[in-house]
Amino acid sequence: MGGKTALKIILGPTASGKESAAFALAPRLNAEIVSVDSMKIYQTLDIGTAKATGEMRAAVPHHCLDLIAPTYDNFSVGEYVEAADAAIADIAARGKIPLLSGGTALYYKGLLEGIFAAPAKDSAVREELRAFAAEYGNEALHRRLQELDPVSAAKYHCNDLRRVVRALEVIMLTGKPVSSSRNEWSGFHDDSAAFGGELRYDFKMLLLDWPRADLYERIEARVELMLERGLLAEAEYVYQQRDSFSRTPLQAVGYKEFFPYFTGEQPLEEAVATLKKNTRHLAKSQCTWFRKFPCQRIALDTSMAKDDILQLIYGKMTDR
Repeated sequence: MGGKTALKIILGPTASGKESAAFALAPRLNAEIVSVDSMKIYQTLDIGTAKATGEMRAAVPHHCLDLIAPTYDNFSVGEYVEAADAAIADIAARGKIPLLSGGTALYYKGLLEGIFAAPAKDSAVREELRAFAAEYGNEALHRRLQELDPVSAAKYHCNDLRRVVRALEVIMLTGKPVSSSRNEWSGFHDDSAAFGGELRYDFKMLLLDWPRADLYERIEARVELMLERGLLAEAEYVYQQRDSFSRTPLQAVGYKEFFPYFTGEQPLEEAVATLKKNTRHLAKSQCTWFRKFPCQRIALDTSMAKDDILQLIYGKMTDR
């Protein structure tokens, strides 16, 4: 993949230690860290997202953190890729290595494989489609979509006018249904050793692989540490702002579990137990995604000292 910017990537499910490993190894690798995490993009949400502290960021530059306010709606994979591309270009231009770390699979996929480049919005086309719906009804507009793009029509209710209009707009502007373009990006390929198509970057990707029992112990400890650091107060802040915040942070693991406690429907112990359970489910889901990534697995267990783990990761990362 000559000519492409080379990335180093440390993958792992939540509580696997990927970010702390990236932070510890960045100076040795002459690297700066690019976060690949769909929750760390939100400003003010620090403890529940396990975001790098100010001291950590002062020691090692971190990118793609705090990109938007929690009130921002519908932050897309494309917007993340744009921000990450800019960060990677800046890091590489200064002679340093972009070191990616985080657990959001779709962000990795968009960044490495590329995403569907939809046409720009056309207000005239939109007005025409909305006028048709106003005169003949949403169901009639939806039937037009069903004729031209049955895949998208099956996904969108006839009253989801915004998405129906956008799907028809894409067809009118490009001559192709949006679903045909997105099929190439809608999921990972059956071949677990690779992404599909021409990749945008060269990279070495390592996966921190803990036995499930060890990972669940780490999750328990991580939740307890977050509580010590003030997670409950941060969750209450999110709860108090629920009418203004976008849906994504409100549904994030780490905050929503405490809402029944704040309403008096559940004791704190139950909320914490639910948080631990949901975090385990999140980790399991991430592991399922990562099985299809072209990565080198690093087998870890609790008998290994932290320095030995870091040396192992460093050796694999620099091995040619």
